[in-house]
Amino acid sequence: MSHAHDDPLKAPVMHMDHPNGSPTLGDHPTRQTTRDAPGLVQVQPLRKADMQQSYAQTLPVSDIEHGCYGSMINCLGGFAGTLGSIPCCILCPNPYKTVRQGHVGLVTRFGQFYRAVDPGLVKINPFSERMNTVNVQIQVVELPNQSVLTKDNLTVQVEAVIIYHIINPYKAAFGVADVRKALVERAQTTLRDVIGGRNLQSLLTEREAVASEIEELVEAITERWGVKVENILLKDVLIPPELQASLSSAAQQRRLGEAKVIAAQAEVDSARLMREAADILSSSAAIQIRQLEALQSMAKTAGSKVIFVPMNLFGGGQGGAGDNGLINNTAMMSALAGPSREI
Repeated sequence: MSHAHDDPLKAPVMHMDHPNGSPTLGDHPTRQTTRDAPGLVQVQPLRKADMQQSYAQTLPVSDIEHGCYGSMINCLGGFAGTLGSIPCCILCPNPYKTVRQGHVGLVTRFGQFYRAVDPGLVKINPFSERMNTVNVQIQVVELPNQSVLTKDNLTVQVEAVIIYHIINPYKAAFGVADVRKALVERAQTTLRDVIGGRNLQSLLTEREAVASEIEELVEAITERWGVKVENILLKDVLIPPELQASLSSAAQQRRLGEAKVIAAQAEVDSARLMREAADILSSSAAIQIRQLEALQSMAKTAGSKVIFVPMNLFGGGQGGAGDNGLINNTAMMSALAGPSREI
């Protein structure tokens, strides 16, 4: 009779299937499910749409051979490149070049462009081909601080920032000698023209509109250079100290004038309300209400008697003497009201 543990090469396996949690011996391990630890950050896989755009292309090279001489140079370059690709051979040039991520390689043969390559390891002919790399990442350029004269003949210091990236590596590399310098010069000139057509107040309150106008004018030119201007921002607009003092004084005087106007309007509204109140209180109904209030206050006096009589008995109320009714009735109440006596 064979036993499960007779084989010395088969080690016993520990199980956790016992009800009280104690390990047991067995032949087959139990399956354990893995659970994500709390707070574990899961990294989403990189999508192709999020990666760098591909600029790879190859043009026909039939017209770039330059006859027998070009063919000979290509053959010699291919042979030397083959030897240079061997790690131990340091006398021959290495034909492999590296293009970093965020860049595009432009390969020229005998000075003429014929191939664009994406990031990675690229093999070229060391004798007849050269490769230039173009940065296609989003770049930030700060415009130097410059003095600008506004439309109302005031001088301000303006600092701006340009955010751009290259969308056509061929135009940026072979169409413009220095695309970065050309972009800065164009932006500075446009900034002076736009700010020179605006007042200082408009410049301070409409920065975004000014920046958008500059961006539109600059982008219309840079598209021919293979450059896309993402945004142009005005970092700061510096005003001379003496101009700041005058602007502060003008703003303070403006606020004082507005406060006086508000106070005068409040007085006019108060006078209008008082006039309306006087018109309301001059009516007969208002006079009767005042008479009743007077009687009520007299009745609250200690040791006094109140005799109720008609309101129009002594000229008050309708058909009476108007306001004199209040005086007559009040006098009558005062005469009749005296100290209380015991009977």
